[in-house]
Amino acid sequence: MEELISLFVRSIFIDNMVFAYFLGMCSYLAVSKTVNTSVGMGAAVVFVLAITVPANYLLNEYILQEGALSWLGEEYAAYDLSFLSYIMFISVIASMVQLVEMIIERFAPALYGQLGIFLPLIAVNCAILGGSLFMQQKDFNTVTESAVFGVGSGIGWFLAIVAIAAIREKIAYSNVPAPLKGLGITFIITGLMAIGFLSFSGIKI
Repeated sequence: MEELISLFVRSIFIDNMVFAYFLGMCSYLAVSKTVNTSVGMGAAVVFVLAITVPANYLLNEYILQEGALSWLGEEYAAYDLSFLSYIMFISVIASMVQLVEMIIERFAPALYGQLGIFLPLIAVNCAILGGSLFMQQKDFNTVTESAVFGVGSGIGWFLAIVAIAAIREKIAYSNVPAPLKGLGITFIITGLMAIGFLSFSGIKI
């Protein structure tokens, strides 16, 4: 249990997708103009990561990696389908994003309209694919570990986009120099927030 808690905390604060690896920046910058839309996008990312990371773990563990097909028989033990990892992971992600898009359109049409093109673009959000690739790289032992990592990574991305949205709403009324208005000041604030999150790396978990 302690290992799972440690993994969860690390994936949120220390290995934050935005502030540690700068993944998912396109959606992070484009949708973070208001807190309401940021919460919707962040929740969608949490849901997609929570489903796709463990799903891709099972896919990798029982189909893709070398020897994964041994459960079909000894003659399949030598097969290595790892070269299909990217396309299979993206297929799972695209399926989940389509599901999320249909749910939001059905139950929150206003949010669906605000998110616009960025909702289907979750399918190519590098933070989503990054979660599955990091899962593969970290070589987790159980699907529970991959699920905890997926949820933690999603929450980390959620916190990042909601935090920057809250700040951007406040600085809209501030006297920001003209050359820095918009993305300029957003990049500076993101860099400062990344430095702040970097301090968590000194915590021994």
